[in-house]
Amino acid sequence: MNSQVIECGFFHRLLVSFTTVALLFTLTGCTAQQSQSNNSAVASSNTGANSGESKTLVLKVGFISSESKLPIGPEGWALQKGTLTPGLKSLGVTEVKFIPFVGGPALNEALVSGQLDMGLYGDTPALVGKAAGLPTRLINQTRVGQNAWLITNKNGARSIAQLKGTKIGVAKGTYPHRYLMGLLDKEGLTKDVKVVQIPSADARAALERGDISAYPFAMGAGPTLVSQGFPVIDQAKDHQGLVGTGVSVVTENILARHPELPQKWNKIRLEALQDIKANPEAFYQFAAQASGNVPLAIAKESYPLELYPTEPFTPEGLQLLNSTKQFLARQKLLKSDFEIKDWQITNP
Repeated sequence: MNSQVIECGFFHRLLVSFTTVALLFTLTGCTAQQSQSNNSAVASSNTGANSGESKTLVLKVGFISSESKLPIGPEGWALQKGTLTPGLKSLGVTEVKFIPFVGGPALNEALVSGQLDMGLYGDTPALVGKAAGLPTRLINQTRVGQNAWLITNKNGARSIAQLKGTKIGVAKGTYPHRYLMGLLDKEGLTKDVKVVQIPSADARAALERGDISAYPFAMGAGPTLVSQGFPVIDQAKDHQGLVGTGVSVVTENILARHPELPQKWNKIRLEALQDIKANPEAFYQFAAQASGNVPLAIAKESYPLELYPTEPFTPEGLQLLNSTKQFLARQKLLKSDFEIKDWQITNP
């Protein structure tokens, strides 16, 4: 059995399992301390929100970030501009609380435990969660064409071929993980490298120590490291079908109580995106600041405006989503099969 298959099987066993009383997601990229911190933050936001005596709703939305307190895109822009919560007022929403998570498995755990109403994250963890029975519905694709940068240490490999016989790090359960698996498969290297779990926050140090030969970085981090002299030997955008998509999911519980939420959310999102396209420099100032005050050039490379589709679903986006699902199924990373069309909200 090759090392890539061993790693994928290990990832699958750790990521999801069923028990007789609940669906449990085992975190592969987060420490117990991070999970406890996230859960505490979510729990505190729940106070009074779902009380039988309350007619108001604090909408709790998880997203992926190591730096930002808001998602970088139309959703975060709408909250900052003051249009998001008022647009949901008719649902009884008094506050939209965005809660950051370091990775998709951690966000899945919060969704399955009922601590989140919605999630904005990569297609790979969303698909794995749905296949494991996570009760979500897909309301849009927030991003289509997310790039990933395969970066090596400054004295390391200068080509994909030179990765043979080395160890590559990745944050498992993320869209860069899917890109890396696809790249290794395409290049015929699945038997010749070892893929190990390393949280993205620890990746730079692991590269500099020589613990790993390469790491696929997501938006923000990838261009930042390249600007600092780290070599990039490959990018997801150079391979058909290996770029990522971001999705928005809503729990079936909140959807049953507020069936009009997807339509209202997508309407607000579209209006925010139109405002972004009318004021791109202001958006990039927001993105740069939200990313930890990175240079504007980094924000522009990480978050090009064409990344954000104006429609909830596009043919290209759905093709990428189905392609990712099929790849994960071939790698035996999906616990069950399902149709994307059955997961989607009709007329969102």
